[in-house]
Amino acid sequence: MELLYQTYKGLLFSLAYQMTGSAADAEDIVQDVFVKAHQIQLEQMADPKAYLCKMTTNRCLDLVKSARKKRELYTGPWLPEPINTPVSDAAESVIQKDLLSYAMLVLLEQLSETERAVFVLREALGFDYEEIAQLVGKSEANCRKIISRAKAKLGITSVEEHALFAPEKSIEEQWVSRFIDALEHGKMDTLLGMLAKDAVLLSDGGGKVSAAIHPIVSAERIAHFLFGLMRKTVLPLGLRVELLPLNNQVGVAICQGDQIDTVVFLHFEEQLISRLFFIRNPDKLQAVQDIGELNE
Repeated sequence: MELLYQTYKGLLFSLAYQMTGSAADAEDIVQDVFVKAHQIQLEQMADPKAYLCKMTTNRCLDLVKSARKKRELYTGPWLPEPINTPVSDAAESVIQKDLLSYAMLVLLEQLSETERAVFVLREALGFDYEEIAQLVGKSEANCRKIISRAKAKLGITSVEEHALFAPEKSIEEQWVSRFIDALEHGKMDTLLGMLAKDAVLLSDGGGKVSAAIHPIVSAERIAHFLFGLMRKTVLPLGLRVELLPLNNQVGVAICQGDQIDTVVFLHFEEQLISRLFFIRNPDKLQAVQDIGELNE
């Protein structure tokens, strides 16, 4: 069983995390799956990978159904938890390779439980339709229709599918660095030139810390909000900004001492920043709090 755990824990975590948007829930689900699997004779698992993925998928479907009701009462926008994906950690290579972009994880909230499961299994993890059909209990033809319906909901076309995954790191880091420089030095024109006119900023404080309750829309409003944030919070409190490897992307961490106060993700479309995600809920920052490890 230890061999199975080492072989498939990355895959199962990737599946559970992208199904739920919660690192804590994904870890609990994976641990629970292996506890249950330990009680089963290996001979009963004709295909261990399929068996473990089916157990994980079923637990995720149950959790997502109950979580939707809780999120209806959530204060402000609900955003997925960020996770640490350091390039140096070979054990996490499966997660890095198969991780959808953070912006796509946000969009997945539009899908039903089954649509999300089929989408993640197909588009992120690369399962074929025969395997997916067995895992979700649908026919192959039905799974193909579900994928088509999910992509329509998400507004994905064949041209836009590159947005499923994070952009090339060197390019993303250049953009993020320019973005931070514009904020730190009060370059309003530069910042406005980087933002799409219809850009949207979402901030998740979960009712526990200050955050924008409603989406902030348009480049001008976002720019004024960001400069106000720098002037009233970041600079007076002596907060520092760091670039960290999060969700297989360049994440922006606003830090106070050794603690991360806020994580920011930028999403680019057609050479402009179209979405900005601010994760401030302290419960969602637990998995990325060790700044020392993140910077190794």
